[in-house]
Amino acid sequence: MKKKIFIFALFVFMLAAVLIPVSMKQGVSAFAETYYDESQSTIKSNGFGEYLTEYNSGKVLYSYNADAKHEIASMVKIMTANLVFEAIDEGKLSLDEKICISPEAAGMGGSQMFLDSGAEYSVNDLIKGVIVVSANDASYALAERIAGSAEAFVSLMNKRAKEIGMNNTLFVNCTGLPSEKEQYSTAKDVNIMTRQLMSHPKYFEYASIWMEDYTHPSGRVTQLVNTNKLLKQYNGCIGGKTGYTDKAGHCLSACASRNNLKVVATIVGGTDSKSRFNQVRVMFDYAFANYVNKVYYKQGEVVGSIDVRKSPVKSIEVALKDSITHFAKVGASVQDIELTLPSSLKAPIKKGEVVGQATYTYEGKEFKVDLIAMQDAKKSGFLDFIKDITSKW
Repeated sequence: MKKKIFIFALFVFMLAAVLIPVSMKQGVSAFAETYYDESQSTIKSNGFGEYLTEYNSGKVLYSYNADAKHEIASMVKIMTANLVFEAIDEGKLSLDEKICISPEAAGMGGSQMFLDSGAEYSVNDLIKGVIVVSANDASYALAERIAGSAEAFVSLMNKRAKEIGMNNTLFVNCTGLPSEKEQYSTAKDVNIMTRQLMSHPKYFEYASIWMEDYTHPSGRVTQLVNTNKLLKQYNGCIGGKTGYTDKAGHCLSACASRNNLKVVATIVGGTDSKSRFNQVRVMFDYAFANYVNKVYYKQGEVVGSIDVRKSPVKSIEVALKDSITHFAKVGASVQDIELTLPSSLKAPIKKGEVVGQATYTYEGKEFKVDLIAMQDAKKSGFLDFIKDITSKW
């Protein structure tokens, strides 16, 4: 009898070993289907507020409770990082500059890169701490350097928020740590400031770091691990910022790029860490399955030739300095674009030089794109004028 029970138990155990991996896979699939029904091209909400946009146009692809105010935890650092990059662009800050870490910055607690009070760290390293590990100490140190104090920096954050259309946001610190003061934003506003941060190409150099050993000035080594798990888990994810506190819940605003299409997905107040990543993944899938950025002309593509005045070269070919692309739904009718080129150009002209603008109309709006010369056209000299005159005799 005992032998039969043992054999039966062994059979059940072996059967479970085979079926559990299958059921786990089915569970993941079912979990995804809870949010995105591909047959209906819809998304089901899983957070307090959600927002999905196309990066270049800002066109809204999906929205749920997007203007409802809620705490956003460390996603506050999206604005912190944006102001840092703007200070660099304006020449007010450099990546090589060393910042002495104040006791207040070193003692911030929470997510940090464990800065040494009184030590000097480069702006480059502090930015890395903010973007990769959501470091409160690095955020505070950069805020003090840019504005003189963390309080003054918060004023800059709120001012900048209004300037870029974040109308339902109030920052009270540069970290997103819990505060007795009221602080809030919305899924829509977080999405706006994420797109603003993405306008700085340097951002992606930091956002792409997954894991790195960091050596402090003292020689002490700590590890930086990216909080954005989608960087490894989602094909095309190029950046993002997480956030969590008891009051804010699990938050994430991330960006992804595939086939010339960039999208930004934001969730505020997710129920748990796994579901926030899954919901953003589902929003990405929805965007890439249903929308495209159609390329009408490629960067550097020759689009015609233009007559040149006062030069022995009578005409030159011109190309587009930038691509012409427009966002559209998959399967939508393609709109023709006809470029209008300048009638003529005046020498001298150098190859690669911006020589004018082409115009075109799309959906009733006029657009302009720079044209570059594909060859040199020197200015006519005296001998060139003589040759031109005698050639007509």
